Amino acid sequence: MTEDQKKQEKNDTQPGDIGRRDFVALSVAAGLAATAGSAEAGSLEVVETDVEVKTPDGTCDAAFIHPKTGSHPGVLIWPDAFGLRPSMREMAKRIAAEGYSVLVPNPFYRVTKAPFTDASNFNFATDMGKIQPLMASVNAPGNPEKDAIAYVGFLDAQKQVNKSKKIGTQGYCMGGPLVVRTAAALPNRIGAGGSFHGGGLVTDKPDSPHLLASKIKARMYFGIASNDDMRQPDAKDKLKETFAAAKVPTEIEVYSGAQHGWCVSDMPKQNNGEPIYSKPDAERAWGKLVALYKAGLA
Repeated sequence: MTEDQKKQEKNDTQPGDIGRRDFVALSVAAGLAATAGSAEAGSLEVVETDVEVKTPDGTCDAAFIHPKTGSHPGVLIWPDAFGLRPSMREMAKRIAAEGYSVLVPNPFYRVTKAPFTDASNFNFATDMGKIQPLMASVNAPGNPEKDAIAYVGFLDAQKQVNKSKKIGTQGYCMGGPLVVRTAAALPNRIGAGGSFHGGGLVTDKPDSPHLLASKIKARMYFGIASNDDMRQPDAKDKLKETFAAAKVPTEIEVYSGAQHGWCVSDMPKQNNGEPIYSKPDAERAWGKLVALYKAGLA
């Protein structure tokens, strides 16, 4: 390793993170791919279809996006609190172009069809009452697990999904802990899970998502927003300790300066007028995701 590489590794690893050398999930080649431009869009032509997924509690409206030809590893995307909408579909198209068959559900189907088309004008100070019941509907005890099983079952029933390969799952904000619950509910099917600015990953309750580590067999990645880390500075350490004790290959990073929601293109602006979405940090996170899936969905 050159001196420049050593300096870069030191800069990229935040206090309390699992460093690159400790991240057994990703091979050296995969790590190099992430830093060498794997964040660029894939080249496969993709097909997008609106579908319905039967669950124990009803019918979920969803988007199924996959390469035009062939059979590929499945991916489940858990949206943030604004649900299935164009920005999430674009993420699905992008990862599908890398060679994955992707399902993006409307996680609020128990209450309503996909409720938002754009989150950019949402006012967190005055409009939280609009999304709290939606979030409660998917996060009620037992619901994430029931939904995850139904969504993965849907993927496995599609000819565009290669069932000999593991399934990946990624989630944003509210979707972060749902990734953990999915990996724990389906340990023999989920091969990789990525949480980006996930909220509520570590709580003081007995059902805290991080306590599910011992049930997980997937490779895991946690990208933590800078302001989330400031509010809960011990969360990354508890994640590290719990997943290390469970011997789950895990990488945990704090994105310095990145705000909660930085990966999602249609996030509202901050109170100071600055954007939440950060393209450079989102591209860095995307490179991590692509490398994670290449390593974990064999």
